[in-house]
Amino acid sequence: MSKTNKTRIMIEGTIVAALAFMLSLIPTTIGSSFTVSLGMIPMVLFALRRGVKPALLSAFIWGILHFPAGDVYFLSVIQVLIEYPIAFTFAGFAGVYAKKVQQAILADDMQAARKNIVYGTFVGTGAKFFWHFIAGVVFWGSYALWGLNPWIFSFVMNGASGLATAIVTAIVAVLVAEKVPQLYLPKDGNLIQKRSHQ
Repeated sequence: MSKTNKTRIMIEGTIVAALAFMLSLIPTTIGSSFTVSLGMIPMVLFALRRGVKPALLSAFIWGILHFPAGDVYFLSVIQVLIEYPIAFTFAGFAGVYAKKVQQAILADDMQAARKNIVYGTFVGTGAKFFWHFIAGVVFWGSYALWGLNPWIFSFVMNGASGLATAIVTAIVAVLVAEKVPQLYLPKDGNLIQKRSHQ
């Protein structure tokens, strides 16, 4: 991959991170813990377009953007590291399905494309919310409502948030594939060309 293409992908990833952060600011929180992370929508689209490595970097930037914006819930340094740089970075793992999604679109197999978009969405969202679940148990347990066990409370709340986020994201991502499939196929062909020789 040329230096120019690498730079283009980095710029694209930074723009996606900024968009994901802006969408995250839209209030979707219900109660103290349930939320739908709308930022996952552009992040999953980018991950399935560019693959794991660019998506991990973009998702990391997404998490870091919370700091200068002052949009950070702070209990301890470790909690902040887990819930922002680490949790958000893991959203990029949706990109493990990029190759399959692109191959399906190129083969005009929309059933396979839809299936792998859903898989990728759930992998990325599940990876992100897994870390929120861990933080919920370790750091937020004393705030559990209704006197619930911290494990159960964190699992229910983060599980519900993750599931809702994954469903909303998957629906949008599938609709994009059906209406604008070219969005998953970079014009420079970097991801497909690189992976087709593996």
